[in-house]
Amino acid sequence: MDASVQAEVMMSFLVSEELSFRIPVELRYETCDPYAVRLTFHLPGDAPVTWAFGRELLIDGVGRPSGDGDVRIAPAESETLGEVLIRLQVGADQALFRSSAAPLIAFLDRTDKLVPLGQEGAIADFDAHLDEALDRILAEEQSAG
Repeated sequence: MDASVQAEVMMSFLVSEELSFRIPVELRYETCDPYAVRLTFHLPGDAPVTWAFGRELLIDGVGRPSGDGDVRIAPAESETLGEVLIRLQVGADQALFRSSAAPLIAFLDRTDKLVPLGQEGAIADFDAHLDEALDRILAEEQSAG
């Protein structure tokens, strides 16, 4: 049976140095995808946008700069764990969000109680999922060609 952990956090969307506004962000962790967390950003006037990335990246990013791709997470100030910056990038476009560290840490603690860090492989049957995905891809290619 799949289980999940959810939380809603208010984050600041930093549009520029002069302009920012607070938005609700839903954090979600599911045992059916035990290595990932999902953040759904509810921007005013737009459809919600969901980003999925490694749970370990979020854990690391709360305490030190982490990530080298489309998702980068780091403490806002290196001396304290008060706030966290989350930078999301697609091509040349990027968005920067600031969150208090406390609700992120509380969320991550709840995910760790559900699936302890390092124990993800014990509940994930990735070989079966990989075989299913490959079979589906091959079937689609055969029916298209």
